[in-house]
Amino acid sequence: MQVRIKKLHAAAVIPAYSKSGDAAMDLTAISVEKDDDGNAVYGTGLAIEIPDGYVGLLFPRSSNSKTHLYLTNHVGVIDSGYRGEIKFKFRPINGFIDARVYAKYDRVGQLIILPYPQIELVESDELSDSERGDGGFGSTGK
Repeated sequence: MQVRIKKLHAAAVIPAYSKSGDAAMDLTAISVEKDDDGNAVYGTGLAIEIPDGYVGLLFPRSSNSKTHLYLTNHVGVIDSGYRGEIKFKFRPINGFIDARVYAKYDRVGQLIILPYPQIELVESDELSDSERGDGGFGSTGK
């Protein structure tokens, strides 16, 4: 499947799969700034045209475990109508003092593009029984 992507900055790096069989493409930061809430905002310099019926999902890379950062929304969602820059917003775990963070031109995240169904929710007074029932957190015993 072909998906249109636009460089918003000459230094932007078109995402690619690192290895055969990878599910996600790596995204590279070309800018980093601190926002008013103390987050590190990494710009990729890229905009993408996600097709209707698909969603772009942004995840941190496994190398994120080597930093003192966590992705503020944990999974980013790029809807098919969004045409702005792809950005990652990370919060330093203990502030920026001695924090290990990504630098410009580091691979900061990954993108997966997946189809999704259109769901119609139907209000009901009853739900069918299941083995788990209404058991909440930890109710499966594992």
